[in-house]
Amino acid sequence: MSQGDLPPATGMAVLKAAGRRLDAAGVASGQGDAMHLMTFAFGADVPRYALMDQLRAPLPGDVAARFEAAVVARLRRQPVSQIIGSRLFWSHRFLVTPDTLDPRPETETLVALALEQPFQRVLDLGTGTGAIAISLLDACPQGKGVATDLSEGALKVAAQNAVTIGVADRLDLIRSDWFSAVEGEFDLIVSNPPYIAVDEMDGLAPEVRDWEPRMALTDGGDGLMAYRVIARDAPRHLVSGGRLIVEIGAGQAADVTDVFWAAGLDEVSVTQDLDGRDRVVSGRRVKDEDA
Repeated sequence: MSQGDLPPATGMAVLKAAGRRLDAAGVASGQGDAMHLMTFAFGADVPRYALMDQLRAPLPGDVAARFEAAVVARLRRQPVSQIIGSRLFWSHRFLVTPDTLDPRPETETLVALALEQPFQRVLDLGTGTGAIAISLLDACPQGKGVATDLSEGALKVAAQNAVTIGVADRLDLIRSDWFSAVEGEFDLIVSNPPYIAVDEMDGLAPEVRDWEPRMALTDGGDGLMAYRVIARDAPRHLVSGGRLIVEIGAGQAADVTDVFWAAGLDEVSVTQDLDGRDRVVSGRRVKDEDA
């Protein structure tokens, strides 16, 4: 059989070749990303458990074209979540775009801690996709919330996610620079603010540095500016004994706890994620009877 008579490559061969291309380009999880992209290329009509049967045959033309375009995007280091348009977080899949920070599994530590105690009203500062606020409201049907962001694009994404997940009637989305447009008091205030120092930005992976919104990553300073503002103003918007919970970056636990104590918050503590890294700092507004 001549080379021109060789049968077309199977989907599995195409998948493995794409994984090698991604590995060679320095993508950390080339083979795994290739599988995610192949699943995306087949679409919702082919569940992942049925994919292996499909890959024994040559790829349909439309699937092959979609897969190649996705691989090329990944070679440019665009995050998988942006290419496929979504990310699984907590118990739902969230729409993700270049206007939003990619929700990360580590942030589920914040959600889990927040859900340890009941709340009626929650405020999410810098909501991005809305993943934190929406997950909390979905888990607490009696709760209502407000979520803020400076990015109109992010607020549109959060609105779509709120509708898809079924909490839009209980979540108000507003454009606000932290508390500037926020009114009222809350039982719970949460935030995953920009915490990367500006001098650390160049060292980030290109998937983060080049594709995620800069203002969701860095405060343009030492990485602690947002915590200072949030901790300073949170007590005015917390009910007596209300909780403030924020995600932190590596090595920030001591500094952020100091910021919380200095702002007059009580019961300040640090919670680690599943990998044993300091991930969340929480505190309370002092109860009125203790003031």
